Amino acid sequence: MAITPEPLTGIHAVDFRAPPPSPVAPGRRSSFANDDVLTEYLQQSLKVPDLILPDRVFPRQKSVQNPPRIDLQNLDSLEKDAGAEISELIAQVGCFEVINHGIPRDFIKLVLDLVGGVFEIPPEKKKTVARSPERRYGFEEIHGEEEIKDQNEEFLWCGDEAMRLEMEGIWPNGYSNFSQEMEKLTEKMEEVATKILVFLQQHSLRKLSPENGLADDQQEAAGNVCCIQKHCRKTDSEQSENSLRYDVIRMLIRGSEFPHALCLHVCGGSSDFHVYSKKGWVSFCPAQDSLVVTVGEKLQGWSGGQYKHVIGRAVLRGGEDENCISMGFLISPPNSVKDDKVTTISLTHQILFALFLTLIYHFSIYVYHILYKLK
Repeated sequence: MAITPEPLTGIHAVDFRAPPPSPVAPGRRSSFANDDVLTEYLQQSLKVPDLILPDRVFPRQKSVQNPPRIDLQNLDSLEKDAGAEISELIAQVGCFEVINHGIPRDFIKLVLDLVGGVFEIPPEKKKTVARSPERRYGFEEIHGEEEIKDQNEEFLWCGDEAMRLEMEGIWPNGYSNFSQEMEKLTEKMEEVATKILVFLQQHSLRKLSPENGLADDQQEAAGNVCCIQKHCRKTDSEQSENSLRYDVIRMLIRGSEFPHALCLHVCGGSSDFHVYSKKGWVSFCPAQDSLVVTVGEKLQGWSGGQYKHVIGRAVLRGGEDENCISMGFLISPPNSVKDDKVTTISLTHQILFALFLTLIYHFSIYVYHILYKLK
């Protein structure tokens, strides 16, 4: 006799319900004719891409033939085709060398010797004139590994009165003479930059127009600044590469901080010169006593993008026995490209014009004598 259990009642009653049945996968095959093709596609699609990490952005060494070289004393005598060819090369590279620039070697050496005194100021005094958002000039505070701090130093100079007062407070015996010579050298650099811009104006595909450049407030905020760097020899190749990466990042930041038309570099005995752009970076060995010139943001704007902005830096190759000092003058000459055309008269035309005036003079005398006799 079957016994039927009595249902639970009261507080002990619990509603037990069975869960719904689990779905059963159908037995159909994939609609793809070949599952191997699908599997291979998924494997390729889900593969992590080969990322370009920061340590691969800067190759150890990449050389290129020397950039265009301009003889500043012979610019006016260049033929039109030769000038156009040089202008096109500058547009491609964004960098060129200037020889026979007219600045005496002894004067540049004198300034470099005076600059060395800046870096001999005690560290505690340097901190009082360190760069900050409120101070555009002074010593660059280097953040990073200790070996980087010990190898490189940087100082930004400008002809600001506030800077003069602060620097004379920490370097009373030497800054006045140093600043006076720096102002003289800056004026000579500005003269060289003006001649170069006039040359580019004459031979460019597009006329340089300041209206295509930066906004007025940016132009007013930018002045002639000199970036002075002390390069120390690197005993370790990895240490040298780390220092180079750090310097490039700082240069990229400073490029937007100090807009300029041209940067004129005094390499001061450095081994190589590196040029950085969106296309990558190249290096070459500059000629002795030459000025290396790189294109700035303002010139790129003035030319409508014909000349591309690049960043340049003198580099002391590892293994060198001595330290060196380089200077980069960020120049924006005032009123240097406002005229649409600069007219020059060659020597031949001047001679012909003088002969023409002589003939007119003699003809006038002849007519005068004839009229006198008729009277």
